[in-house]
Amino acid sequence: MSKRKNQADQEDPDSDSEDTPTLIDVEFDFFDLNPAFDYHSIKRLLDQLFGVDAESLSTHALADLVLSQPDVGTTIKTDGEESAPYAFLSVLNISVHSDNVSIKLLMEYILAKSKANNAFHESLSTVLRDPQSQVGLVLCERLINMPVPVIPPMYRMLVDEMKDAVEENEPFNFTHLIFISRVYKLTAEEEEAMAVAQQQSGKESKRQKYSQNSSVGTTERNAGGIYPFHPEDEEIRKFASHHLVFPYSNAQPRDAESFGLDTAGRLMLVPAERLTELTRVLGEVFRP
Repeated sequence: MSKRKNQADQEDPDSDSEDTPTLIDVEFDFFDLNPAFDYHSIKRLLDQLFGVDAESLSTHALADLVLSQPDVGTTIKTDGEESAPYAFLSVLNISVHSDNVSIKLLMEYILAKSKANNAFHESLSTVLRDPQSQVGLVLCERLINMPVPVIPPMYRMLVDEMKDAVEENEPFNFTHLIFISRVYKLTAEEEEAMAVAQQQSGKESKRQKYSQNSSVGTTERNAGGIYPFHPEDEEIRKFASHHLVFPYSNAQPRDAESFGLDTAGRLMLVPAERLTELTRVLGEVFRP
């Protein structure tokens, strides 16, 4: 049985119309994580989340760990429980799972990346050393064309599931949460070219409407030309005590002839007590 349903319009990529995109209704089902069916899709989404550094972070072990706690976390599917997830959200207690190879590698990775910001690194190191602190690693990823309004319900369910777990004396009473996500960078020339292309198209797709906090194509340039793959990250960042964008360790040098987006990672440290308010804000900003 699914947790709940959500319906959204999506643009039909096979539409022949040049002027008016054809919209199709898609019904999204929210499910518990299911180790019997979800491993390969969760592994692929984790590989996407960590980009070119995924291979060195033991994402196969991380996928197994995510699926080992099916009562906390959510997947989104469109064709029943046995179908492939299009998105997932979960949180892991890094102290409880400190002996897991994927958590060991990830925390070494996160601490190394946080050194780019002294205040972030010192704060994170202090939190991790404090035996009274309980730190959760929030993992959230989805296919690129998923509409943003499906995300707030996932966070609402996560908050409720964490509360239920705490009542059952399970280790989800966090003091801090680490969010890890992805960004891409555009030069001023790339932004200008994209803005011109959008103006020439003379239309705004339904997908662009869902990406309402993504500033590509607007008149104001994001600081450093940095944009989130997921618009909700901009709201999460506002609740963070520290945040930074970091280069991937295995990123290839880029030049004027480089193909594809210039991608990087993002870390955010959020006091866990702010998660409920963050969830409320996400629901307001990204209404269906």
